[in-house]
Amino acid sequence: MPKKSPQPIAAKRTETVLEDYKGEYTTAQARVEANRCLFCEDAPCIQACPTSIDIPQFIRKIATDNVEGSARTIFESNILGMSCARVCPVEVLCVGDCVYNKMGVPPIQIGKLQRFATDVAYDSGRRFFEAGASTGKTVALIGAGPASLAAAHELRVLGHACTIYEKRAVRGGLNTTGVAPYKMKADRSEEEAEWVLKIGGITVEHGVALGEDLSLEDLEAKHDAVFLGMGLGPDRYLDVPGQTLKGIFGAVDWIEQMKLKKLDLAAIQNAVVIGGGNTALDAVRELVQLGIPSVTMVYRGDEQKMSGYSHEWSAAKQEGARAVWNAQPVSFEGEEEVTAVWCQRRNGGKPLDEDVRVEADLVLLAIGQSKLGALLESVDGIEIDWGKIVTDEHGCTGRAGVFAGGDCRNGGKEVVNAAAEGKAAARAIDAYLKGNSHG
Repeated sequence: MPKKSPQPIAAKRTETVLEDYKGEYTTAQARVEANRCLFCEDAPCIQACPTSIDIPQFIRKIATDNVEGSARTIFESNILGMSCARVCPVEVLCVGDCVYNKMGVPPIQIGKLQRFATDVAYDSGRRFFEAGASTGKTVALIGAGPASLAAAHELRVLGHACTIYEKRAVRGGLNTTGVAPYKMKADRSEEEAEWVLKIGGITVEHGVALGEDLSLEDLEAKHDAVFLGMGLGPDRYLDVPGQTLKGIFGAVDWIEQMKLKKLDLAAIQNAVVIGGGNTALDAVRELVQLGIPSVTMVYRGDEQKMSGYSHEWSAAKQEGARAVWNAQPVSFEGEEEVTAVWCQRRNGGKPLDEDVRVEADLVLLAIGQSKLGALLESVDGIEIDWGKIVTDEHGCTGRAGVFAGGDCRNGGKEVVNAAAEGKAAARAIDAYLKGNSHG
């Protein structure tokens, strides 16, 4: 049976030993940094933000000691502004586009300023939005992650009742189960979800999975519109000998366990992370910071071709991680438990007659996640492309009343992208429910 109460985040869990790697500003530090801003008229930082936060405006309000006004400016564009301040790759978004970069001057620390303003609002208990007058319409949302939370909040402002169906016992999606703890911990994500839901009129039913406990047709019969925001599926595994040995895990699954439970890592001496994306880099940095003596990333390409952010790899190297480049895992060694990874060297994607053995008593596979669009492949009007749900720019699918956003639509982008897509879809849903063009 569905449960409407989330599972409390355990106090004793492995992630709690990891420290905040960016830290927070004091009031004095925030004011000094805010006063460095040039308040550019064309503001390239705004263009770089998927949610189009008025960055110069919120920074100016910090500089003039209107911190709550600053937070309101942020939340008006992105209701998940608190978590995005922590987890956004600002180095390649707003901070990366700060005009100071072209002047040889350190860019404005926009993420830290956003964190300062939103934390003040959270700590004061300040709320900025109220539910709109009831329209009598109800919307189902699949998944309690960033896309659905952003969509549900906007729908409530517009007066529509919402029910979120979540398969896990916790809320927040990857913000809770997958974000690196040195960026944000699970309990802080849960606090954000609770804060968003306090607008009222949003019910969350846990233990309910699309395709297992209910179908899209079930939701359409019960609700006036449906938003698909269920994220991505399970980790992918390699089809090589030794894959079933103990000590081999999908990276996303292992990170979730590390964030929500207390793991015994005392016996782990050599950890290997396979992959070169941002999940791999998060896992590498987490393992190093958890005190594993040897942490190695194995990637089939070279450093220049890895899809993960270069600033994250630079930090990982400084923390003590190493990498084996141009190496494709071909088997795992061990009797019952993994003891090593055997890799074949590659050159420009071509295999070489050279093998490399990397010792390992823990292996995390960060080679991608399955996409959940397959759950809807047989549904009329839903188009699936490489596992992703196809929509127009507003989040509308080809099936009337069905919308999508977040990782299940974009294939796995940032939290801020999910927030933007969720809000855009909510407005399209509102137009559909009012008999206008979208949907």
